[in-house]
Amino acid sequence: MSEIEFWFDFSSGYAYFAAQTIDAVAARHGRQVLWRPYMLGTAFRVTGARGLSSTPLKKEYAQRDWQRLSRITGAPFSIPANHPIVALPATRAYYWIEENAPEVAHDFARKAFHAYYVDGVDMTDPHNVARVASPLGVDEEALVAGVARPEIKELAKQRSEEAIAKGVFGSPFFLVDGEPFWGWDRIPMLESWLERGRW
Repeated sequence: MSEIEFWFDFSSGYAYFAAQTIDAVAARHGRQVLWRPYMLGTAFRVTGARGLSSTPLKKEYAQRDWQRLSRITGAPFSIPANHPIVALPATRAYYWIEENAPEVAHDFARKAFHAYYVDGVDMTDPHNVARVASPLGVDEEALVAGVARPEIKELAKQRSEEAIAKGVFGSPFFLVDGEPFWGWDRIPMLESWLERGRW
């Protein structure tokens, strides 16, 4: 069975909540998850959309909705003072870790979300990103140097271009057996798809 592709931006509040559950959903159905951070701004340039936190009315609604999700799911959540950010350092770090320590890549992504949305860590600083990865056994200096490598920068760029080529335009966005599902609230629908097959 194919993997579930989980496309997301580290600066996406809804992706934070999706990251708490997607691996468990996949495991219930014998699937693996391919985590794919990308830069949502790339999709915005194609669609002409703006981020929720940069759009009047939608910003206030999203902040209220995230607090409701926090209460419903039990996942702690706090809107960072510098939100929204361009989460490029964390995205590049993910791909460097996937290349050098793939067994902790998913754990790093969850820790990066937690650092930003719970601890308020400035994730635009590569050194902060490296400190988040350190408890997983990742060498901080190697990671800081790694995310500056031209190959990693290019890989992160290619992933964003790949997302667009696959029709990904939001965060979180899931692809299951070629079927697209956009948004945290589509996870139950995604699971129904896994249970029932194509419908």
